[in-house]
Amino acid sequence: MLKRTVVIFMVLILTFLSGFQVFSLESDNLSAVSAVLYYPEYEKVLFEKNSDSLRSMASTTKIMTSLIALEECTPDRVVEITAEMVNVEGTSSGLRAGDKITLRDLVYCMMLESGNDAANSVAIELGGSFQGFAEIMNKRAAEIGMKNTSFVTPSGLDDENHYTTAYDMALLAAEALENRDFRGISKETNKKVTFVDSDKSVTLYNHNRLLREYDGCIGIKTGFTKKSGRCLVSAAERNGIMLIAVTLNAGDDWNDHKKMLDYGFSRVDSVTADNDFSHYSVRVVGGAEINAYIESDDVSINFIKGEGSNITRKIFLEKFLYSPVNKGDKIGFAEYYNGDRLIKTVPLTAKNSIEIKQKEKSENILDRLFSLFDSWWKNG
Repeated sequence: MLKRTVVIFMVLILTFLSGFQVFSLESDNLSAVSAVLYYPEYEKVLFEKNSDSLRSMASTTKIMTSLIALEECTPDRVVEITAEMVNVEGTSSGLRAGDKITLRDLVYCMMLESGNDAANSVAIELGGSFQGFAEIMNKRAAEIGMKNTSFVTPSGLDDENHYTTAYDMALLAAEALENRDFRGISKETNKKVTFVDSDKSVTLYNHNRLLREYDGCIGIKTGFTKKSGRCLVSAAERNGIMLIAVTLNAGDDWNDHKKMLDYGFSRVDSVTADNDFSHYSVRVVGGAEINAYIESDDVSINFIKGEGSNITRKIFLEKFLYSPVNKGDKIGFAEYYNGDRLIKTVPLTAKNSIEIKQKEKSENILDRLFSLFDSWWKNG
């Protein structure tokens, strides 16, 4: 049982109002009609251009289709492809009626080759129909907080009622990247997919140039139709800081994203927070030593330059421990806040091992023997 110890503590006032090199970024510097740069850790928009304007989003739609596929079903579930699934215009990943392929590999087909056939296959398999799957997509969008989005197609083919905003797509990207499978798939540059019960295989290639051209890029998805123009949702991570960039209808999306991400990384930094727990310990019952002392790994706290930070720490420890205690055993945790926002929770572990007292070992054995004898005597 954990108790909340004295709230610490040490306050670091980081008022970064000058002395930093921050790249400038203006709306006119971007080709995109709509754009947003989003910092998910703080749920903060660092830059925007018409970020709430309704626009079509082409194949970036497949971020939602892929997320649902990975969330709602066992990824190794086998899907048998039908003629209806592959009867679709636009990009294809080479599926044919009668093929058998896992749900996970259909996500690879969507995220790397942008296969509309794969998106249709997921929709019919999970939703029973395109309309049924659209209902699932819109329900999930509402859960994420995408208030200005309407999904109709699983692939992103044009429809007057299929639209979103740059801001909503940033929220979707942040949610999708919380899924470990999605995050791993979206950053793959190529993947060989082998079909079930068949020698057939295809090699898929990711069309996201930023994976090769931008340091720290971890995805996510490209898109294009004549109506929507070039659409791109990207994410990059450096030194534990992740940023998400979205452009809708951009003539030069690759450079737009490089400019936005460069600007974002110039705005955000990290500081090593207090991780000195040498004055704290937990009492150990029956141990050769009285207390278990505490340690923690280094703790880096991210912040936005120029906005100031008020980093505080709260410690939560077990009331007591029973011996033995092994070095590395978790004995509590610490919470780090920036103002009122919880930004990081780190485990606290035992710095030292504590053995059972030798005398108590013997007493415990005698107590157990006495209990057995007493039970035998009373119960015959």
